[in-house]
Amino acid sequence: MENVKREKVSGWEVARDLEGKKKTIWERMIPEWNHIKAAGGGIAVFFVLFFVGIWLAGNPFEATVRMPSKYVVEHGLLGNEWSIVWSVVLIAAFFEFMDASAGMGFGTALTPLLLVVGFDPKQIVPVVMIQQGAAGLVGAFLHREFENVEWKFSPMSETVKLWLIIAGTGVLFNVTAIVGVYKIFHIGKIWIKLYVALLLLMMGVTSLIQAKKERPYKPKKMVLWAALAGFNKGVGGGGYGPVVTIGGLLAGVPVKSMLAVTAISEGTVSTIAVLAWLAMLGSGVQIDYILLPSFMLATMFSAVAAPYMTRVFPEKAWKIVVPAYCLCLTVYAFYKIMPDIIKKLAGG
Repeated sequence: MENVKREKVSGWEVARDLEGKKKTIWERMIPEWNHIKAAGGGIAVFFVLFFVGIWLAGNPFEATVRMPSKYVVEHGLLGNEWSIVWSVVLIAAFFEFMDASAGMGFGTALTPLLLVVGFDPKQIVPVVMIQQGAAGLVGAFLHREFENVEWKFSPMSETVKLWLIIAGTGVLFNVTAIVGVYKIFHIGKIWIKLYVALLLLMMGVTSLIQAKKERPYKPKKMVLWAALAGFNKGVGGGGYGPVVTIGGLLAGVPVKSMLAVTAISEGTVSTIAVLAWLAMLGSGVQIDYILLPSFMLATMFSAVAAPYMTRVFPEKAWKIVVPAYCLCLTVYAFYKIMPDIIKKLAGG
């Protein structure tokens, strides 16, 4: 009797019921009226945030400045000048779609790529936090509307409990990392990036090997993964989704619901991180919002389409796609950091 009661408040039975009623991809792909309304609401939120981004990109406050990064100098965007960076829009749209559908990839892949392009970390990390905060919270709503998850508070579902565990732990370690790295200590970020890449490699391989196994549900395991993920995100804006998502699969959470839990947890942690950045503005820390309009434009449709694709494709497909994509990100991470590591070890 206890097992039946537990299943009813798990929060992930709705996705299983959907696949039981609509057994083919084509059946799940046909949208209902409530799906269309939910998608329109999500697009409207990002449309409003796009105009907020335009306002902030014009440096309306003393703490908002145009930083003379390599990209800004080369494109004559000093002062209060800004523009939509269309290459960033296209790249960000792809990674946001993958992030929202596979639970990872936006900050992890996009942050180092934008650093190579020539943007300053303070032009990237705070904007990634804003984008991920909005995308995560809107994504949590859409995952519910598209029947990937249920959020029940009375009685409290396992999905809500997981959200509170992951977000609470993640916020603590995220804020600690932000203040420690950007305000107090000077840490060699190349070694932090190496640790993140090794962590993703370990988790991706383990999850892929065990993809066909049904793992017992052990939510307490998520405390460690949430702590690591929160620290990663505070340091570089990425490395959160892969750790939380793969950690959830290793803890026995069904993949579709774990993608939704990752979305709401990352949205919560990122929102608190934005508040931490704003709190530091009064102590001399400055932010450049030049990328915010481009990010919001990229997110407008990708963040809405991705949860729908999670609904459409079966659970067993995502069990392979998620860890496989994690390993792709790992390869990309090693590709970006190995030249710097070799140079560092050689004394450069």
